[in-house]
Amino acid sequence: MALKSTIFKVELQIADLDRNYYQNHALTVARHPSETDERMMVRVLAFAMHADPALVFGKGLSSEDEPDLWRKDLTGAIELWIDVGLPDERRVRRACGRARQVVVLTYGGRVADMWWQQNKTALQRQDNLTIINLSAEESRALASLAARGMQLQCTLQEAELWFIVDGENTRVAPEFRLQPPSR
Repeated sequence: MALKSTIFKVELQIADLDRNYYQNHALTVARHPSETDERMMVRVLAFAMHADPALVFGKGLSSEDEPDLWRKDLTGAIELWIDVGLPDERRVRRACGRARQVVVLTYGGRVADMWWQQNKTALQRQDNLTIINLSAEESRALASLAARGMQLQCTLQEAELWFIVDGENTRVAPEFRLQPPSR
């Protein structure tokens, strides 16, 4: 018998001072049986960083054709494709061909650094790709926040995120390794 996903309910209050976006989101996050709390919380962080009423969780680990999160326009065209982890370079190139903007959020310390070194040359050719990396300490700190019912407050300012849970602050300062050229 196949294992089922574990469902997490997240009440996420976002104050994004960089984008002037202030909103509450009631999220239902399905954690795949093979997914860790760390990866799931990085997906929640990705949602907070790119929050929008049209941003939704995809099938992620369960599907080759869907990202972890995505936003489509009213015609069904993919506006934003977000992958979490260390995706295959071909998958990233395919995503760049399908979506207007692609974001890969890596984590895992040395393993993420090695992935970046191996794929940097090929990925730098994509003009709609952003690569963001979290330190191992930051992703572990996020994992410690995981609970089946979460109430998270998230403040974003100058590319830093502050998560507040039960009065405890967790700071995340992602490293932008690759960004599209300014237009």
